[in-house]
Amino acid sequence: MDTSPLASAPPPSPIAPSPTLEGKAARPGDKIFLAFSRGSGILLLVIMAAIAVFLTYRAYIAISENKANFLTAFEWNPQGEPVEFGIAILAYGTVVSSIIAMVIAVPVAVGIALFVSHYAPRRLAGPLAYVIDLLAAVPSIVYGLWGALVLVPYLGGMNKWLDQYLGWTYIFDKAGTGPARNLFTVGILLAVMILPVITNVTREVFLQVPRMHEEAAIALGATRWEVIRISVLPFGRSGIISASMLGLGRALGETMAVATVLSPTFLFSGHLLDPGGGTFAQNIAAKFNEANEFGRDALIASGLVLFVMTLLVNGAARLIIARRKEYSGANA
Repeated sequence: MDTSPLASAPPPSPIAPSPTLEGKAARPGDKIFLAFSRGSGILLLVIMAAIAVFLTYRAYIAISENKANFLTAFEWNPQGEPVEFGIAILAYGTVVSSIIAMVIAVPVAVGIALFVSHYAPRRLAGPLAYVIDLLAAVPSIVYGLWGALVLVPYLGGMNKWLDQYLGWTYIFDKAGTGPARNLFTVGILLAVMILPVITNVTREVFLQVPRMHEEAAIALGATRWEVIRISVLPFGRSGIISASMLGLGRALGETMAVATVLSPTFLFSGHLLDPGGGTFAQNIAAKFNEANEFGRDALIASGLVLFVMTLLVNGAARLIIARRKEYSGANA
């Protein structure tokens, strides 16, 4: 028989469950905070629903009187006789300029974020991150003025070079003449504008990588690039997608910068270097003041399409993140 003190000690008492916010033992402060949190979420849904209802109602008024196909027509004449307007040119310009911006901005932003978080010395990383934060705070109209006064004149030579050596691709065939006020210039300008947003979010995600993951890779003999490839990038994949979607949202809805640089026209051209084109936001800003009541309803109808596009983009991003979170840091 075991007579040791440990054998005669009473068994430990079970640990009482901690009170939850839903339980009666929750403190008043927790209940108040829970109520405010739920109320904020519900208020957000109500505001989104109200916006959708308003846009849908005003869009229905305009589309019901439209004599052209709203989705495929290339003209915009809601104040004429007969009433004809469509969003084909606007949808094309919005999508193409945003794709150009994303193709340029995302790789550069990820590279800058990796440099600041894993390569740059601390005395350089701090000021560089601060400068990037300042770029994100620059107003859109300032970017627009810079694009019109600096970017457009200097891209003239680049457009000629692209036309000379890549004109056989059709998209870089410059059929017209004039300044570089085209979708290609708008895409570059949007890339500069969304670069700080994507860089800041991506950098913060890379800084959250668990130190033990990187040290384990180093202990196995991995180089710095291999550490980034097998530890940092998989962990930050969902963060990169989220940052890219934030940048894409700004590119889709950018107004003043695009309106300052782009010469609006409703003549379709698959050549990116030809002047003209248009986007949803730029067309609304350019025509809203001069439009009558019905013309504004037509502009609101185009705004509804942009609203739906933004929701679909964000929904797709959420699906991608949900499917890949087991391979990344989304559940870390």
